[in-house]
Amino acid sequence: MSLSPEDVAKIAHLARLAVNENDTLALGRDLSNILDLVAQMDAIDTAGVTPMAHPLEMAQRLRVDQVSETDQRDRYQSNAPAVERGLFLVPKVIE
Repeated sequence: MSLSPEDVAKIAHLARLAVNENDTLALGRDLSNILDLVAQMDAIDTAGVTPMAHPLEMAQRLRVDQVSETDQRDRYQSNAPAVERGLFLVPKVIE
């Protein structure tokens, strides 16, 4: 597939891109190469290929779900200027 400079300008307009007229030939050639590659991939018969999310058949290693730190909220809030029911109180900044 070969894209004309007018096609490239139209695509650039739709994508809201500023393209220099001197670059339209090179961009048209590059876009045509990309579209040709997509056409080649589209021509391949993939009827017997199983869809997959990852090429390797591996299970994710998971860590044990257990508490690794103790509750230190009181210690952290001991330096706070204002605390109420375990929450830090801060000045209102939005009216």
